[in-house]
Amino acid sequence: QEQVIESGGGVVQAGGSLRLSCTSPERTFSSYGVGWFRRGPGKERTFVAAIGLVVKQTTYADDVKGRFPISRDNARNEVYLQMNNLPPADTAVYYCARGRGPFDSPRPQDYSKWGQGTQVTVSS
Repeated sequence: QEQVIESGGGVVQAGGSLRLSCTSPERTFSSYGVGWFRRGPGKERTFVAAIGLVVKQTTYADDVKGRFPISRDNARNEVYLQMNNLPPADTAVYYCARGRGPFDSPRPQDYSKWGQGTQVTVSS
């Protein structure tokens, strides 16, 4: 049974925007850090962004800093990744993961529950 669910992927033209959402049926989801990772075509999985328990507790990969703000709405049990100014290089499957603790870690080993991913395709 999936415990982390991503949505919001799709096809967008270069320069466009998409917002990914991540949610969980677990009531305790809001008590954990949440991270986004991605795997591009023929590439390894890499860290994108993470958020801890509070809005200001965030960490970003250098190549998305300033373009992909991460946020969360604990009342809705949701985490969002707003992706702006997308180039084709951002094409990837994007994965949401629930942390083992409350922190905004960039390390995949600090996450225990992963979604199945949502495809983002940026066309040139």
